[in-house]
Amino acid sequence: MLLFGKKFLTAAVCGLTLVTAGCTAMRSTPYQPLQSASRVSGGYSDIRIDAEHYRVSFAGNQLTSRERVESYLLFRAAELTLLKGYDYFVIEDREVEHQIERQIRRDPLYDPWFSPYHTYWRPYWRYYRNGRGWYHWYPYYGDPFWAGRYDVRTIDRFEATADIRLGRGALPTDNPRAFDARKVRDDIEPQIEYP
Repeated sequence: MLLFGKKFLTAAVCGLTLVTAGCTAMRSTPYQPLQSASRVSGGYSDIRIDAEHYRVSFAGNQLTSRERVESYLLFRAAELTLLKGYDYFVIEDREVEHQIERQIRRDPLYDPWFSPYHTYWRPYWRYYRNGRGWYHWYPYYGDPFWAGRYDVRTIDRFEATADIRLGRGALPTDNPRAFDARKVRDDIEPQIEYP
């Protein structure tokens, strides 16, 4: 009896480990560089245009919200500004790309023929409704309950891109697109999820 209990416990722990590993494999994009070898798709990238101008991007996967993509973009802009020795950045141009992918798949459990061994058998039910009489249910007469079932999934992905100009000294107060890099970094950093 003890041997059976140990085997069962071992199997349960292995099963739980596999389920946990499967759940953690698919998660929203953490703050990471964009690379094809990363376990979770998406991340940040930046391109130097000239000494003071950069194009910064952050791409999220299907589990990453638009808000997270935009805040990670701001965080990367602030981080890049401080890495280059500047104090503030100005967003000169910004865009958010929204991709919608619809996947339509046939329900793998739907089999209208039930079995090759029961060629002539089909489900058929009769039921009585009070005050209305007898009804029947047969899956092949266009019943919407049994009609060819499909699984439709809508997948949203967001990618934010900004052209920024780096600056030193006091933050320009007349430009609403100017951000203090240290303040942005300090405000957003508690929300950052690293890989």
